[in-house]
This record gives sequence, structure tokens and C-alpha cells, in this order.
Amino acid sequence: MTKSERQHRIRIPSKKEMHAAIENRDEAYDGAFFYGVLTTGVVCKPSCASRPARPENIRLFLDLDSARQAGFRPCKRCRPENPRKDLEKIVEIARYIESNADDHITLANLSKMANLSPSRFQKVFKSKLGVSPKEYQDAIRLDKYKSALKKGETVTEAIYSAGYGSPSRVYGEAARNMGMTPAAYRAGAEGERIYFAYRDSLLGPLLMAATERGVCFAQFGDNLEQLKEQLKAEFPKAEFLESPGSKGSDLDHWINAFDDHIGHNSPCPDLPLDLRGTSFQLKVWRFLLGVKEGDVLSYGELAKEIGKPRAFRAVASACGANKIGILIPCHRVLRGNGGIGEYRWGIERKRILLDKERVSRSG
Repeated sequence: MTKSERQHRIRIPSKKEMHAAIENRDEAYDGAFFYGVLTTGVVCKPSCASRPARPENIRLFLDLDSARQAGFRPCKRCRPENPRKDLEKIVEIARYIESNADDHITLANLSKMANLSPSRFQKVFKSKLGVSPKEYQDAIRLDKYKSALKKGETVTEAIYSAGYGSPSRVYGEAARNMGMTPAAYRAGAEGERIYFAYRDSLLGPLLMAATERGVCFAQFGDNLEQLKEQLKAEFPKAEFLESPGSKGSDLDHWINAFDDHIGHNSPCPDLPLDLRGTSFQLKVWRFLLGVKEGDVLSYGELAKEIGKPRAFRAVASACGANKIGILIPCHRVLRGNGGIGEYRWGIERKRILLDKERVSRSG
């Protein structure tokens, strides 16, 4: 894991969270940010027991040095110098977990490294990184496990090289996190038959593909060959067959209804879907299936709705990994400031979809 990736894991709370932490004097946020009080000229940590300041007199800082440069002096009551050391210690311990992910790491040993009680360490670690120490270690090991499978190792080899110790542990854990069994993940849809159909839609070249369970792929691109390569990359070991284009083909009926929805504002077809992804991705995609046409929400709001309020970056990644455009309406997710945000198939397509849905709903 690179330095930038480690820094990315350290969650920066939103302004709303910061003000709520100050109001509640939440010590879990100590070290995550500081606040200066204009009327007193001091900088405090969120849990400071001093008399609450008016919101208009509060200035927020991500580090103590920035507060000092702005002219604030450390509060003598809460002594904000220490939380930064706590944060540095947590980062140090996170690096230790990354380097020793294969080993049996106990909460008791980690808390001793931080000079905190196990319960206090657990709370501080999660407040800084968004996950518990065990979840952090599991994520590191799962990354190693996935990499080993993709490199061609057998399932058993990958299990032990990732440090799981026994097949029984990884089968439950990997299936929960990957949304499929380890063998199925490694197989790349081996032995499956996938039909595909192509249309020139209002949004450009469109390829839709389906297994016997339902639509597994609906994407836009520059041309048919490019889209076929993308389909093969998603399911590298499947057998691909072009839909015959006859009236009796379900896939042809589906893509025609889909194309009519895009180009002629007909209702979005309610098609069977074959969703494949991690358990987190599936959770995001299934929630999006319930977002009505014309409605929008932010990545942060979506994270809260699925019970993972701190996972807004993971939510954005799940939207970006969506293989079934429009039918899973990730285009209805915007940035927290209302900006249009990213879109796998281009911002212009996202803007067209949102404008069409807005007009359709108002009409």
C-alpha cells in the first residue's frame, strides 16, 4: 500500500460532523480536527469542556499548526497538542497491521502499542480510519487473497498465502465480501454462456448482455468492438454468443425496450438482473434500484442510507464499478455540493439522463 493510499484511508470528517462533534464534545473526534474560537483566541479539541462557542465564532482546522498560523493559541483546559500524537500513533499501528496482516494480531497487543485500554483503542482507531482494527486487517488480507487468485494461484494456495490459516475461515469471509464463492470469483464466469445484443442508442453505441439469470452488462462506448472487449474483460472465461435478433429472443426484446426508454421516454423496463460484485457493491446497487426516476442523492447520503455513513468513498467506487448502466441508476448520485460528479460512461451522458428525468418528472 502506497503512502497516498494510507493517507486516503484516514477519513476527514465533514463540516457538519465537525460541528456536531463540538456540540456533543465527542472525544472520538479528538485529533481528527481542531476548532478555534474567535472571541477567546484559543484552539481546542472537539471534546473540550469549555463553555460552547457560537457557531459563527468557530473556525475549523485539520491540524494544530494551521490553527497556530491563523493566530490561535492552544487551550490550557483541553490541551489540544496531544491528539495529534494519538493520530500519528494510530497511523503507525495501521502500518504495523499492513506489514503483519498474515499474523494473528490481538486487540490487546495493539492497544498496548497505543498505551490505551482495548475499548478506548478500538473506539479511537475506528474514529480515525472508519473501520475497526480487525476489519482493517481483514481488508488487507482480502486484497492479498484477490490478487493471488487473479495471478492464477489455486484457491487453497491463495488462502494460505493471504494468511487465513484455514479454508473454512476464508470461505465464509470471502463469500461475504466478494458476493460469490472464491472458486466462482477466480473462474471468471468459466462455463457460462452469455448472449449479447447491440444498438445505436441516443447515448451512443450500447451493448447489453445477459446470462440465464438476467442482464449482467449494459454499457455505452465508442463502437461495438470496444464494447465487446469490455464485456470479455468483465467475464474473461465465459462463452459469448450474439443474440439472433429474432422476435423470440428475450434479450432482443429487453434491449429494444431499453433503447426506447433512452430515446423515446418510454418507461424504464423492469428486467431481471444478474448482479455480480462484492457484498458492499451489491448493497449499494440494490439500494439504487429503489431510487425513483427524477430523485437524486449524494454519495454521503447513500452511504448513510445503507448504514455505512463513513463509507462515502467506497460508495463512489461501487457506483463506478457498476456494470449495468441506467438499469442500476448510479447516474442519480451526485457530489455532496450538488455537483454532477463522475460517471463511468461520461459526464455528458449523465447530464443528459438527469435532464431527461427532471423534465419527465415535472411533466
